[in-house]
Order: sequence, then C-alpha cells, then structure tokens
Amino acid sequence: MFNTNIQTQTLLVEGKYYSKDLLPEGSTPIMEDLRDFLTEWYNEDEFYTVYTSGSTGKPKALKVKKEQMMQSACLTCSFFKLMPEDKVLLCMPLTYIAGKMMLVRALVGKLNLYVVQPSGHPLADTSVVFRFAPMIPLQVFNSLQIPEERSRLERIEILLLGGGLIDPFLEKELRLFPNAVYISYGMTETLSHIALRRINGSESSRYYTPLSSVSLSLSSDETLIIDAPLICSNKLYTNDRAIIHSDGHFEILGRIDNVVNSGGIKIQIEQVEETLRSLLFSPFAITSVPHPKFGEALILLIKGTICLKKLQLGMKSLLPSYQMPKQVIEVDDIPLTTSGKINRPAVRQLAMKLIDYSILT
Repeated sequence: MFNTNIQTQTLLVEGKYYSKDLLPEGSTPIMEDLRDFLTEWYNEDEFYTVYTSGSTGKPKALKVKKEQMMQSACLTCSFFKLMPEDKVLLCMPLTYIAGKMMLVRALVGKLNLYVVQPSGHPLADTSVVFRFAPMIPLQVFNSLQIPEERSRLERIEILLLGGGLIDPFLEKELRLFPNAVYISYGMTETLSHIALRRINGSESSRYYTPLSSVSLSLSSDETLIIDAPLICSNKLYTNDRAIIHSDGHFEILGRIDNVVNSGGIKIQIEQVEETLRSLLFSPFAITSVPHPKFGEALILLIKGTICLKKLQLGMKSLLPSYQMPKQVIEVDDIPLTTSGKINRPAVRQLAMKLIDYSILT
C-alpha cells in the first residue's frame, strides 16, 4: 500500500499529480515552499534537513534520513487507516516538521492533499470535507468562533491537534465533536508524533498511546526515553518528565528544565499553568527569577490589564502556597517562538527586566 521508493513517488494535490519531473508552480508562498520541498526530497541525498521549533532556545538544524521520515509517515497512515486518495489538509508552514511530515504522508500514502496558506483560519475558504486534518490549537480555537468554520471543523473525520498545550476549555468543547479528535505527542527529533491521545468518544483517554514499534522508559530523573528504531537511529533521551503506566500508556508532566526549585520544593511550571488556565483568559506564562531566601521564585506574566486583587484571590483558591507567584507582571505580549510556543528563555529575560525586587524580597 505504501510507496517508500522516493524516485517513483507522486504527490496528489487536489486531484493533480506531481513528480520529480513535474513540480508545482510557485503561485503562492506555500506552493513555493512545496516546490522547494519536493526538489530537495527527490534529489539523491538520503538525508533531509529539518529544524527544531526553538521553544527552549535557538532553532537548530537536524539532518534526518528520508527513509525514517517515510517510516514515520507509514506509522501515522496505518494508525488512522488512511487510504489512497483520501482528502487531507495541509494548513501548517513547511518550515517545521509538522508541515513537512504532512507532505511525506501524502507521498507514501497516495493521499489527495489540499494545500491552504497557513493562517489562523485555515477553513475560511474551503468547503472540502476532509478525512484527516492536523492543526494547531490556535487554528482550532479560531475556527470554533465562526459558525461556518465550526461546521466545517466538525465534518473533519479525523482531527489531529499538535504543536502546543491544549487549553482545558478547548479540550472540553472538542469532546462534544461527532468525529474523532486526537492530540499528539512528539518533537522534531521524532519526526512528528510517536504517541496519540483520543479526547472524545468511547475511546477517549487522559493518557497517550505509543505508536506501534515505539518503546518507552524513564531515566533516573523520570524523563522519557524513546526507543523508536524505525524513526530514530538511537534512543532519544528527552527533557520531558513523564509517568508510564503498567499498560504502556503515559502522561507528560512537563519539561525538566521547567522545574523550579523554590525553598527546596520542586515545582513543574506547566502544571501551575495548567491550573491557572481555568482562571485566566488572556495569554500568560509562568517563569522564575532568583530569590535571596527561596533560591528561585515563581513569577506570573500576563498580557494586558487585570484586577490584581481578584486574581490573587482566585489563585489562592486554586494553588498551594508554595506554587503562588511572588509577583504578577502585566506585559504587552507573551514572547512566543515562530511556531507559536511560549519562548521560555525570552519570558524569563522579560521577567528579570521588569521584576520589582523590593516587592520580591
């Protein structure tokens, strides 16, 4: 079923086939990127260059085997039972792995790819009913706000969310969807996702299920170790703290470099943010700064103007005292990476610049 011979692969885009001898015309930026991808994909080099998201620092280039990219695509197509000529959506930039892997899935699975210029409203100008559509949470959230786009979103047979944390309110709303909705776990180094979590229907779960051939274990620091021989040449030691259950399912607690040691108590930043999502409706981020007594202190940055007294009362009702931010700072924007994730180093630098140390001490 799957075509893993690069030189004979053809890409089906809205019913028209392209190959190494017939590349698409670059009429729009996304089509120009698609043409560039295919040019590099069809060359004789067995490696392809991809770039990390840069959420914890500067994006870095990685050379990965095209064969491994195809194996990853085969795992996804098999999991979702995608068939040749199924209509699938590409609405993410080809700069990063998520967009690139959608192209590889279309190539190996002979899928019928519909290409939409990446935006916050990818369903605004298409009435196609898609079998499979990966999107980021922001795109899904935006689509839910427009009745016509919401209707199109609900008709997608398999909706896959990735690229960032899912807001509890968004997840709750998606649980009511009539068709399958999944959340992915993965990274550039794993060539997109290596595990999936269904969030609606009878198969919904709080935990991720690894794809076939993927084995997981924990390091001495309780960070996830991924053994995916079809995708990664070596075991991948991640910075993600996790819990692996006896049935093989797992949950992610947060990144180990986002653990704050305040007064001898280890605090996972993402868990504090998760709790505060039910209270805050503007973009926000938790970070830390040095503290003379506790070593480190939590700081909350929030976009816009807030009622501090009301916010503090709400936080006290939700958070234990050791997780309470020592200071709340209003900012114009929360720094993000180019892929839309919180830029943790930039957030910390901003907090260090704006902090009122007289209040902190």
